Amino acid sequence: MKKTIQDLKVLRNKKLTSDFFELELKAAEPLPELYPGQFVQVLIDNVRNVFLRRPFSIHDVNYQQNTFSLLIKLAGPGTRQLSYTEEGDFLNIIYPLGKPFTLDVQGDILLVGGGCGIAPLLFLARYLYDNKNIAPDILIGGKSADNLPDIDKYKAFGRVFLTTEDGSLGMCGLVSDHTLLQKECQKYSMLYACGPEPMLKIIAGIAKEKLIECEVSLENLMACGIGACLCCVVDTVDGNVCTCTEGPVFNVKRLKFS
Repeated sequence: MKKTIQDLKVLRNKKLTSDFFELELKAAEPLPELYPGQFVQVLIDNVRNVFLRRPFSIHDVNYQQNTFSLLIKLAGPGTRQLSYTEEGDFLNIIYPLGKPFTLDVQGDILLVGGGCGIAPLLFLARYLYDNKNIAPDILIGGKSADNLPDIDKYKAFGRVFLTTEDGSLGMCGLVSDHTLLQKECQKYSMLYACGPEPMLKIIAGIAKEKLIECEVSLENLMACGIGACLCCVVDTVDGNVCTCTEGPVFNVKRLKFS
C-alpha cells in the first residue's frame, strides 16, 4: 500500500477529558483508502528531546469531507505539544501505515478496547456497520469515567458495554473481567482487541481456549513506522517481526505472547 508524507491542516482540536483530546485533520488531496487498524506517524516540532515521530491509530474517517481524526492521550512532552495545536495549524504526517484488521467477517462480533486501545475501534465499528451490515458489541474499559472519552459516538454503531477500575462508570473492574468475555464470548465469531499487553494476553487466552478467531492491535513503540529502526520487534511463530510493518494487527495464533 502506497505511503505518503503530507502536511495536513488541523480543522479541530477538541478536548474530551483531562487526559484525552481529538485532532481532526484535513488533506489537500483526496484521502487514500484507509482501513481500521492502520496508523499514522506524526512529526512533532519544537520539543526538547523529542526527535522521532509519534504513532497514532486512525480513529475515524470522513471521506466526504476528506478528513480523518486521531484520538490522543496525554502521555509525555510530545503529546502535550500536540495538545496545544490550534485550528489552522499544519502537521506533517506519514500515512497510511501498518496492516489493518481482517474485515471479511460475518456473524456476531465483539470489539474490546482498554485505555488508549479504544482509539482504532470507532473506525472499525463504523466500517463493520457501513460495509458489512454488522452492529458489533463494543466493550470499553478504563481506570475511571474520565478515561472513557466520547462514548456516545460508539453507540451509533453497536451496543456499548463499559468497565472502570474505580466503578465510576459501568461495571467495576478490568475490561477483561467482563461477562461478555468470561461467560458469553462463545457467541462471537470474531474478537478484535486493542489495549495494554496484559489485557491482550488474557483475551488471546480466552479466544484460544474457546476456539474463537481473534485479532489484536499491539501498542508497541513504533519510532519509524517503516521497519527500519527495529524498536517494535515482536516474537511470533514466524520469528521476530516488526510490529509497524507486519502489524500492528496480528491474529493471536501468530503471537507467542499468548
